[in-house]
Amino acid sequence: MRGADSLVQTLASAGVTRIFALSGNQIMPIFDACLEAGIELIHTRHEGATVFMAEAYAQLTGQVGVALVTAGGGLANSVGAVASARASDTALLLLSGDSPRGQDGTGAFQEMDQVAITQAVTKWSFRAEAPDGLGADVARAMACARAGQPGPVHLALPFDVVKGAADGAVPVVELTEDRSAPEDVEAVRTLVAEAERPLVLLGPSLTPTRHPGLCDELSAALNAPVFAMESPRGLRDPAMGRIGEVVARADLVLCLGKRVDFTLGFGAGEAGWITVSADEADHAMAAGNLGVRHRAGVVTPALGMARALCDGPVAQVRDDWQAEAARLVSIRPDGTGDGLTSATLCAAVQECVAGCDESVVICDGGEFGQWAQALTRGTARVINGVSGAIGAGLPYAMAAHVARPGATVFALSGDGSIGFHFAEFETAARHGLPFVMVIGNDQRWNAEHQIQLRDYGEERLSGCGLTAARYDLAAEAMGAHGEFVTHAADLRPALERAVASGKPACVNVMIEGLPAPVV
Repeated sequence: MRGADSLVQTLASAGVTRIFALSGNQIMPIFDACLEAGIELIHTRHEGATVFMAEAYAQLTGQVGVALVTAGGGLANSVGAVASARASDTALLLLSGDSPRGQDGTGAFQEMDQVAITQAVTKWSFRAEAPDGLGADVARAMACARAGQPGPVHLALPFDVVKGAADGAVPVVELTEDRSAPEDVEAVRTLVAEAERPLVLLGPSLTPTRHPGLCDELSAALNAPVFAMESPRGLRDPAMGRIGEVVARADLVLCLGKRVDFTLGFGAGEAGWITVSADEADHAMAAGNLGVRHRAGVVTPALGMARALCDGPVAQVRDDWQAEAARLVSIRPDGTGDGLTSATLCAAVQECVAGCDESVVICDGGEFGQWAQALTRGTARVINGVSGAIGAGLPYAMAAHVARPGATVFALSGDGSIGFHFAEFETAARHGLPFVMVIGNDQRWNAEHQIQLRDYGEERLSGCGLTAARYDLAAEAMGAHGEFVTHAADLRPALERAVASGKPACVNVMIEGLPAPVV
């Protein structure tokens, strides 16, 4: 048995059935080992797309997403996507080929300190030492990705380690249950019970996509409004109405896995705050931002605390406060109007989404992406997360079909963001992954265009223009279905044809770009 076989068999024993990958010299033994283990390789056109697929797959399945890339530029290409997974608290294992340990310090092909590159964007980054220990390395990495505050883990795989002879041991991946100490649970419950207007904010790892029903269960148990936050717009997220007003009116804010960072205005205001996170750095950040208003910082997994709070006695009734918070958060921008704009396009897509029994909505982009988040909602959704990274829409859409093959997948992307991974239309066609990608084509990088208009004036617009590119025709050339829409009346039929095609579909819609909505 090779080290590669030990690695792959350990993954298989942990329930891994597919790996998102891009080939390279140093990882060919792992590709070969996957054939024996029956693990499917979904191979992409860019390492960033590989990691983005693993990120979305993890969010939609609750499993650890596994990405496999090669050394050198392959590993370097993946780092931006790993940073996205770190910000979205997504359990992900990045495996990367590496130069042989036996050639360390010799200037070997693609030799680099991979751990130094990835440690800032991962929970843990380490390098395998020997073939016999490779299975145990993978088991530890998988467990770390899931434990506490979920996140990405990177394991570098020297070529002589994966190719060398291993002892055949296949370790069991120990996935411990997240539990909170009863005294911690009671302390948090007491503080919430004493508040007049408590508010509970859940972080990205506890969204309705990952834990359906959790918000409602917590709200019923605590008799407090509960909302999940996963957008970099935070208190200005148009998909959360006037959440900023709700936070301002609360007298106590309980953050379960939600960092008190820029998305929450660094905790400005008068309320007291409680933070619950397995990551001590989150509590240190909160203490620095809040000072004496940081009432408590509980070092425990947020999911375990949330479940324990759901199981406790029902708190005092606060119907008026709950109703007011729900009203404010439910406010949305107007999606009506004449012609094709960011708003009317997203509203039309939502009409199609609403007609599906099961759906996944992907939102990507800057200004256009904010309209998509505000006006579309499926059974589940994946967005471009707290990191604010754009360009993942296509990989997310592919992963959504893999994760939930019975769902209709709608993805919305600006014409800027679609360009990052456009070649993945070929990946989708090759693997038979249907989805509907709707491009809001306003022929510019609209987020920066709006900044220039606001801060410098129309006469100083520079470097943000794009063309009326026929993305639909380019996608067709890669095996996808294409639609080109220039009139509002043609949009719904185009969307219906795209769904009916059973292919990855590109619906290229020429729109008047709008600034992100302000609610």
